[in-house]
Amino acid sequence: MRRFAITMLAASLLASSAVPALALGLPTPSGLPAQQTVPDPHPYDTNADAKAQVAAAFAKARQSGKNVLIDFGANWCPDCRMLNSVFQMPQVTPWKNSHFETVMVNVDRFNVNMDIPAQYGVKVKQIPTVLILTPDGKVLNADGTLTLGNARSMSPQAQVDLIASWDARAK
Repeated sequence: MRRFAITMLAASLLASSAVPALALGLPTPSGLPAQQTVPDPHPYDTNADAKAQVAAAFAKARQSGKNVLIDFGANWCPDCRMLNSVFQMPQVTPWKNSHFETVMVNVDRFNVNMDIPAQYGVKVKQIPTVLILTPDGKVLNADGTLTLGNARSMSPQAQVDLIASWDARAK
């Protein structure tokens, strides 16, 4: 009984401590539903200061050691809304938060915030476009920026596995 109590105390301390989840090694979620979820109606804040949000994400990433995930999209885009619904799944959110500092950047009809991907050498040609960057700004998935443009036709598991594979390139 004493060993059980010590184990539970240690688990409780770990869960409540300031130890980043990344250090706990949260694995990529598995067993996600085969079907897409209900799309999030408005995942992109059209009034946000995207440049400030991206700068803040990189500042946090340099402190936490996490990579930065920038999701370029628009509220009118069904694939963008589906991808964000996957990010909101209870099995996915803790994993995403443990691996990434995330920023959702509205690009509307490819007419706002397009200078942000350009500073990383990326031209957004379709949305969603997801960039995975190291804390120092190195793009890890330059070869896959168009891949999630058909998120509606991908299972949630395929989307998460793809993002996890890009994240793993930093290791």
